Amino acid sequence: QVQLVESGGGLVQPGGSLRLSCAVSGISFSRNALGWYRQAPGKQRELVASISSRGTTSYANSMKGRFTISRDNAKNTVYLQMNTLKPEDTAVYYCNADPNFLRVLRPNFDSWGQGTQVTVSS
Repeated sequence: QVQLVESGGGLVQPGGSLRLSCAVSGISFSRNALGWYRQAPGKQRELVASISSRGTTSYANSMKGRFTISRDNAKNTVYLQMNTLKPEDTAVYYCNADPNFLRVLRPNFDSWGQGTQVTVSS
């Protein structure tokens, strides 16, 4: 069973940056597509960004140009670089994995990590 450990969140001022990390174990990491998701208070969990096993990336429209997803197969870790952060980016951020790239495009997983809180506020 996959284990997911997100880290790197915190409090940042509008316009600031954060780099999130997600350490993944229990699966063949390099063969899996990966996704970052977020859930704001009172809202449904949503896809932020995804990356295929070959490195192809996709982003939700509101994150394009500000967020960058990347992966390090040697470290079994997926990253999310977030720049020009806005108050509306405040949420708990999660990652997940699946061998099927289409599967990671929707936040419909049975198991999640604890997430990492990102708060954007002055």
